[in-house]
Amino acid sequence: MFAVDHEILIAALLLFVGILSSKLSPRLGLPMLVLFLAVGMLAGEAGIGGLAFDDTHTAHALGTLALAVILFDGGLQTSVSAIKSVWKPASLLATLGVAATAGITGFAAAHILGIPPMVGLLLGAIVGSTDAAAVFSILRNAGIHISPRLKSTLEIESASNDPMAIFLVVGLLELITQKMEPGMALAVLFVKQMGIGAVVGLSIGWIAIKLINRIRLIAAGLYPVLVAVCGALAFGLAATLGGSGFLATFIAGVIIGNNRFVFQHATFLFLDGLAWLSQIAMFVMLGLLVNPPSLLEVWGEGLVIAAILVFVARPLAVSPLLALTGFSWRETALVSWVGLRGSVPIILAIFPLLFGIDEAGLVFNVVFFVVLISATLQGSTLPWVAHKLGLTQTPPPSPATTLEIPSLGDVDADIVEVKLGEKSRVCGFTLTQVPLPNDIEIAMMVRGKKVIPPKPDTILCAGDHLFVTLKPHLRTYLDSLFSTAEEPLIAHLSVHPACMKASITVGMLARFYGLPFKEGDTTSLAQFMQDHLEDIRPQAQLSFKGVVFTVEKAHNQQIDVVSFLSKEDI
Repeated sequence: MFAVDHEILIAALLLFVGILSSKLSPRLGLPMLVLFLAVGMLAGEAGIGGLAFDDTHTAHALGTLALAVILFDGGLQTSVSAIKSVWKPASLLATLGVAATAGITGFAAAHILGIPPMVGLLLGAIVGSTDAAAVFSILRNAGIHISPRLKSTLEIESASNDPMAIFLVVGLLELITQKMEPGMALAVLFVKQMGIGAVVGLSIGWIAIKLINRIRLIAAGLYPVLVAVCGALAFGLAATLGGSGFLATFIAGVIIGNNRFVFQHATFLFLDGLAWLSQIAMFVMLGLLVNPPSLLEVWGEGLVIAAILVFVARPLAVSPLLALTGFSWRETALVSWVGLRGSVPIILAIFPLLFGIDEAGLVFNVVFFVVLISATLQGSTLPWVAHKLGLTQTPPPSPATTLEIPSLGDVDADIVEVKLGEKSRVCGFTLTQVPLPNDIEIAMMVRGKKVIPPKPDTILCAGDHLFVTLKPHLRTYLDSLFSTAEEPLIAHLSVHPACMKASITVGMLARFYGLPFKEGDTTSLAQFMQDHLEDIRPQAQLSFKGVVFTVEKAHNQQIDVVSFLSKEDI
């Protein structure tokens, strides 16, 4: 009993120190995964903590579970639109890119270390994939902003290339230990891994959405747990059937995250916290597993292999693939540089230990050293490289935060919180002047510590917190309306026309929508329509300089509500 209590205390202390160490990341310019690994190494047998941990089976099991959680959370935060926009480059990088990187690095490692070519290829396969936890953490916490296309390519590649790396590692181990003959068996293994993983992920994701929105649980806190269990179920079922559990859990996350379900925001927060806990625990545990003095024995060879991986193998594998998909040389250079290695290679490096091959210890130490170099060098210099390549962009406006409606599964509406930035385009205008569609209502305003009733003459100011109700299809429009963007808002209404009270002035429509009026014109939209329409009735239309205006509501020859849409969008 006391031994268990002692282990719980040690685990809690390590996690506590790991969480606090994340505060040092921006100050030191080092990726958080490096700091988490350092915490584990310092607490290990050769460090100041003196803790002995060499249980590779436990490390493999806990590491696999942690990776599944991280990938599931990554899937929840990945939009289908992002996947559609970059699926070609991301899929090429996740398959052919991994194989090419593994081949180049593997042949070099075999020559440098003096090991058999097959073992060298095994080492190359282990470090062949980029790490989702490392890439997600760096891109979301490095303080830089790159184009959505680049960001999505890097994130989706890192989340989807683990199955390819695992397939290569398992296949090579089977060949090395002579448990499988080369040829057709390897191809069957690949199809089985990818096919079963994809089918299970799609199925569990679809079933989960149907179940979550129909079931009525006794406690609200069970809904996030249910979603997490669905992610675990996708992984376990796919792995049991011989498929890729990692691919299945990522796909299930994408399906669930791109659909509306009860307590969605709370679920995202819960899974995000669980992913952080998994990431910290995994890296600290892997730091405990390694023996730092053994790294010194391979530092020279490890440094050369890391240099070949970073400066030769990754660029050679990436460049021709991205050239086929229209990436510029600057974008290709950044994708090459963001080939971070993290927990996945270290966990895969445990496989040779489990299979009992002779070079397992050497492979593990070299892989750990390569990961440290990759994470430290590439992770810490990413902002500098992106800036030098001219690929950094102005930070996008902070998106509105969705608040929970307990019966969200039955209500076609959202409540969101918006904080106005310093240069938000609505600042300085009253609520009456801002052209809000009928389906968007400001329910409450908070300025500082004071609640301000949203009256027609209330002036919007930077720093205001707005609590807004709206129809879900207007979410993108809302984000743009309160942002600092300069493009006309009509670009966001290609599917749903703007429908608003006719009392709004045409000058405001010119300012916010880019409609063909003069800014400052105080003529109301109702008066403009009445001046140009012969018959004032619902559904009466007026075409004016490329824009079609439609009377939605009218009473006693007075126009109350008007919608408009550009002709190009009809």
